[in-house]
Amino acid sequence: MVNMRKYFTSESVTEGHPDKVCDQISDAVLDAILEKDPRARVACEVAATTGLVLVMGEITTSTYVDIQKIVRDTVKEIGYDRGKYGFDADNLAVLVSLDEQSADIAMGVGEGEGAGDQGLMFGFACNETAEMMPLSIVLSHRLTKRLAEVRKQGLVDYLRPDGKAQVSIEYDENDKCHRIDSVVISTQHNESVSMKELRAFIEKEVIRYVIPANLIDANTKMYINPTGRFVIGGPKADSGLTGRKIIVDTYGGYARHGGGAFSGKDPTKVDRSASYMARYIAKNLVAAKIADKIEVGLSYVIGVSEPSSIMINTYGTSKYTEEEIEQIIRKNFALSPLQIIKNLDLCRPIYRQVSTYGHFGRLDLDLPWEKLDKVEQIKNSLK
Repeated sequence: MVNMRKYFTSESVTEGHPDKVCDQISDAVLDAILEKDPRARVACEVAATTGLVLVMGEITTSTYVDIQKIVRDTVKEIGYDRGKYGFDADNLAVLVSLDEQSADIAMGVGEGEGAGDQGLMFGFACNETAEMMPLSIVLSHRLTKRLAEVRKQGLVDYLRPDGKAQVSIEYDENDKCHRIDSVVISTQHNESVSMKELRAFIEKEVIRYVIPANLIDANTKMYINPTGRFVIGGPKADSGLTGRKIIVDTYGGYARHGGGAFSGKDPTKVDRSASYMARYIAKNLVAAKIADKIEVGLSYVIGVSEPSSIMINTYGTSKYTEEEIEQIIRKNFALSPLQIIKNLDLCRPIYRQVSTYGHFGRLDLDLPWEKLDKVEQIKNSLK
């Protein structure tokens, strides 16, 4: 009998990627508003291209924030701080076009518990890594984070902010990680560095620094700037938009996605808050050994407080039925948008920090939806 191997691939992008630039600006605006007005309603979208940032959307708040300054400060923090990069924080045109939230939407969800929109949101967790995330997305994020780290620390002077990473994992017949099949790194650089020097540095200081040696073998393929030159990058090379990296933000394609982006949205938007709750549920269920791997789906109707459905997928790793797990969820988790916001304490300026390198599995951050504080309660509810 032939052993069945399978492969899975995820990608991540650096903070200088044009779409991620927009996500960070959107969440920086959101944080600045929530810091002064926790009850604000924010839907902030950003587009970026050569020399231009457009901030648009619907914001209802009693406070004022300097959006021009937020944009420039965020772009500068990312590393676009000189004209030769093609995108310079001090020489951007920043256009702002903001309206108030529609009165029709506000009427349905204002002071009550009703969802701010219809939609479906998914959360996922597994016991594959300490992060309780798929290994492919964990390693992809570590690679892009390391790319930014070596650039900002000045280990070399030729790296620029834009970049991407991709990792392909080979799984064995028992669905366990066997090895890394391939790693891809594409990083923006200056005009003077040779490909030989760049590739040697990236292999040593990024790939081999991040990826455990026992997962790399003689057949692991490493693609470093496979097309060669990558001098022009960021919003000069490709226009960016908020919400274009929703798979990077979540589970790297390993679990389903309802389609709604996170960045720039206050927590009354279930696209964001219910996705965080679904992750919180999934992570605590796996930690309580209800399943080794689980996907939790929630769906909502605008103006209605309780989810219209709860969907469960344990990938055959649980001794409990989907109906039993749904009852465990309903018994242990409050699922109205108002209760989610309250229990996870979401009306705080905590979003800029997750606008890069993933919203989930962040061991470096203290995030309410990553806490394992329901495990004992879940176990006790089974007695």
